[in-house]
Amino acid sequence: MDKLSAEQRHKNMASIHSKDTKPELIVRRGLWKRGFRYRLNHKRLPGHPDLVLRKYRTCIFVNGCFWHGHEGCKYYTVPKTNTEFWVNKVKRNKERDNKVQHQLASMGWHSITIWECELKAAKRESTLGSLAFTLNKIYLQDHSTRRYETLEEVPMMAAEDIPDGYGNKVT
Repeated sequence: MDKLSAEQRHKNMASIHSKDTKPELIVRRGLWKRGFRYRLNHKRLPGHPDLVLRKYRTCIFVNGCFWHGHEGCKYYTVPKTNTEFWVNKVKRNKERDNKVQHQLASMGWHSITIWECELKAAKRESTLGSLAFTLNKIYLQDHSTRRYETLEEVPMMAAEDIPDGYGNKVT
């Protein structure tokens, strides 16, 4: 029931690449414009994340709605031909994505997934703005100063004299 011949379908599918996709380039340009610096497809991290921001200990995955099975999205539909193959493929992709994110979390990394449909012209700026907000929030949480509670009821100065029970200073 495919509208294209086998040769045309093969050519279409062969032209789809996993790196430097249009959605990924949109995210890269948006982050660069907002002052974020990153590395691409870090080989030492599980899943080879699309973008890695070491300063923020964050990995960003830019997922295509079709290939990663974005539920509830109009861009994810199961093809009518070879349905069983495609359902299993998308299921394996989802399982792999989940496994990789758990591995990264156990290593202390944050994972952010951006879906292709969130980068369409109508939602693009709000998505990139919320991504920048999230990265800044992660940075502030990871690098904030921690306040320690004092055990004394009334905090005392380090060089302050301690009065005895009768109001006299003890030296």
